[in-house]
Amino acid sequence: MLQTLIGPVASILGTWVEGRVAKSKAKAEAEATVIIKSAESVADWERVMAQNSGQSWKDEWLTVLFSIPLIACFHPDAVAYVERGFEALEGMPSWYQYTLSVIVAASFGVRSTIGIMNSRGKK
Repeated sequence: MLQTLIGPVASILGTWVEGRVAKSKAKAEAEATVIIKSAESVADWERVMAQNSGQSWKDEWLTVLFSIPLIACFHPDAVAYVERGFEALEGMPSWYQYTLSVIVAASFGVRSTIGIMNSRGKK
């Protein structure tokens, strides 16, 4: 009698476990699909931005603009001006600083700029 009761209970338990495994597998597959689609979207956006930047002068402009303080630091008479300029920028409203960061990020690439900004925040 106990034997006849164990068989159906084991069958029900086995079916329940199989259902849980299938549900977990489906959830993992759905999450993997979302991650893949997200990565594809980022790659597509970066490809379009790279294509569009070939028709723009803003990258060159920002490169020259960011090079001015770098070059000026090697001229002793200009060092004080560079230092005061950065002090003035540091005193600007945070919205202005963030906007400047976004402009640079959009021009040079979001990933590399975010990496630079994150490493700056860790100091």
